[in-house]
This record gives sequence, C-alpha cells and structure tokens, in this order.
Amino acid sequence: MITSIFLWLWRTFVAFLLGSVLLVCVYRVVPPAVTPLMIWRLVQAPFTGHSLLLKHEWVSKSDISKSVFRSVIAGEDGGFMRHNGIDWKAVDRAKKANVGRVKRGKLPLGASTITMQTAKNIFLVPWRSIVRKAFEVYFTYLIEGIWGKQRILEVYVNMIEWGDGIYGIQQASEEYYGKNASALSATESAGLAAVIPNPRRFHADNPSNYTKKRSAFIRGRMGGK
Repeated sequence: MITSIFLWLWRTFVAFLLGSVLLVCVYRVVPPAVTPLMIWRLVQAPFTGHSLLLKHEWVSKSDISKSVFRSVIAGEDGGFMRHNGIDWKAVDRAKKANVGRVKRGKLPLGASTITMQTAKNIFLVPWRSIVRKAFEVYFTYLIEGIWGKQRILEVYVNMIEWGDGIYGIQQASEEYYGKNASALSATESAGLAAVIPNPRRFHADNPSNYTKKRSAFIRGRMGGK
C-alpha cells in the first residue's frame, strides 16, 4: 500500500515536472491564449458588476513602443535586468518595513518582480496561499531560465490586466489613447504603467491624483525620451 502511494506520488511529480517544462517551452515561441485570471474574472463578472467582455490582442515585441518596457520596469521592478527572477534584497527590505507598517495598520509592501508577476498570471490561479507561492517561485526560475528577460517582458505586457476586461498593451493603448502600442509616448506609457497595481480601480484616461503622482514618478525614473 505504502509502495503504491509512493509510486503514484512519484509519477505525479514527474508528470508535473515534464508537463510544466514543456508548457514553458511552448510559451517561449507561442503566445498564451488565455490566463487563469482572465477566466476567473469572467466567472466573477455576473456577481460583481464588472465587464462580461474579455478584450485582448497580442502584439509582438517589435510592435510595442520601447517606452512601454521602460515604464513597467520603472514602476514595477527597477532591478529587473539584474536579478534572476526574485529580488531577494527587495524581499528583505519589505520584511523589515512591513513590521512597522502592519503595526500602524498599513498594507504590507510587496516584493513581487515582473518575472514573478508573469509566472503568477500565466500559470497559476489568482488565489493567495503558501502552496501557490511555492509554485510561483518554481515557475519564476523556470521562465527566467527558458524564456530570458526579453520574452518575459513581451509576455508580461501582452497578458496582464490593464483595466476592467482589458488585457494586453495593444488593447489598453487602443482603449485609453486610441492608438497602436507602437505609437505610445513615454508619458502615455508611464500613465499606463501607473494603473498596473490596481487596474480596475485606476484609469489611465481619467487619472486620480494618486495615479498622476505615480505616473510622474515612473516618468522620472524612466529617463531619456
């Protein structure tokens, strides 16, 4: 009996390992069609009053303004090009800062990198748990090793949520600015990056004071044109 259980567990582990590596290899060249978050949003929609439509369009990296990539790095993960998927220094800083923040009743700081966000969005359900976090770390290192930085950025901006029912930078660019993602300016890119933390609350086309300040901060960190 114990031998049978061990054998089943071993086969399950090997199947997951091979399946996950194969899927990551496929997504290195094939655009993901849908994410678990997209599906979950559609399931929630009838009960939350949010959009019942899913607007999404994939565009290649060459058809996206370079300012978009600079803006998401500036706003979400300044060390993206230097770390190997997880910014452990940022994790340590967040742990130290959160001790005081929690005592003061403030929300804890996060240390999620662009790679971690991509792993979570593409492969995992949007529910918080220790188990999901462990899988997030696994997929983070996996896509860093197989995809590389440029593919991670391409998948990230094409698949994340930019507004209610809006997914991908091309759809966001059309919805908010009426133009292709390739034509976005640095200021417009910063405005879009500013809504990423809460895209169903913040709006690039009608920014709150907080969003304006965050956009200006991101634009300042971007530098250049």
